Amino acid sequence: MTWTIPNTLTVLRLLAAPGVAIMFLYFHRPWADWLALSLFVGAAITDWFDGYLARLWKQESKFGAMLDPIADKAMVVIAIMVITGYNGMNAWLILPATIIIFREVFVGGLREYLGDKSALLKVTKLAKWKTTAQMIAIAVLFLGTGFEYLNGVAMQGMTPNQYLEAVAAGTADPIRACGKQDCASYANMAGTVLLWFAALLTVVTGWEYFSKAMPYLREDK
Repeated sequence: MTWTIPNTLTVLRLLAAPGVAIMFLYFHRPWADWLALSLFVGAAITDWFDGYLARLWKQESKFGAMLDPIADKAMVVIAIMVITGYNGMNAWLILPATIIIFREVFVGGLREYLGDKSALLKVTKLAKWKTTAQMIAIAVLFLGTGFEYLNGVAMQGMTPNQYLEAVAAGTADPIRACGKQDCASYANMAGTVLLWFAALLTVVTGWEYFSKAMPYLREDK
C-alpha cells in the first residue's frame, strides 16, 4: 500500500476505534467521557476528509476502499458497546444498538459469501448517510454520558428535583442545567432519537444489500 494522506487518515481512524474504549481504562470520568468524545469526533471528521482528499488528489486506492468501511464499522460498534454499558444497559439504546450491530455482521457475511462478486454491495449514498447519522447520534450520546456522570457527582444526597431546585437557588453548579431539564437529559433524549433514526436507515440499507445479493443466494435447479 502507498502511505498517502487519505490512507494514513483511514488507518488513524481504525486505530482510534479501540482508543475510544481505552480512554475509560486509563482516565477517570468525566475526563474519559470528554476524551472519548473528542477522539470519536476527530476520527469521524477524517471519514469525510480521507475520501474527499483521495478524490481531489486522485489518490483513490484499493487499500483505502477496503479499509474505509472497516474503520467506520469498528468505530460505530465499539462506541455503541461503550455507550450502552455506561448508560446502565438502557433498553431504549440496546434495541437500536442491536439492530445496527446485527446489520453490520449480516452485510459483512454477505460480502464474504459473495467473494469476487462483493462489488455488488458497494457503499451507497444512503449507506453513507446511515453512517453519518450513527456517528452524530453516538457523539451526542457520549456528551450525555459525560453530563450524566457530572450530575451524579453533583446530586449526591439529592433527588433530581432537589438538585434542580438547588440549581435554581444557586447552591448547585448551574453549568449542568439546561432549563427545566438537565443537560444530560436533553443530550440523552436527542442521542436516543438520533440512534433510532440511524437504526431505521440501517435496516433500509441492509435490506437493499440483501436484495442485491438475493439472485446469488438461490439454489441451482
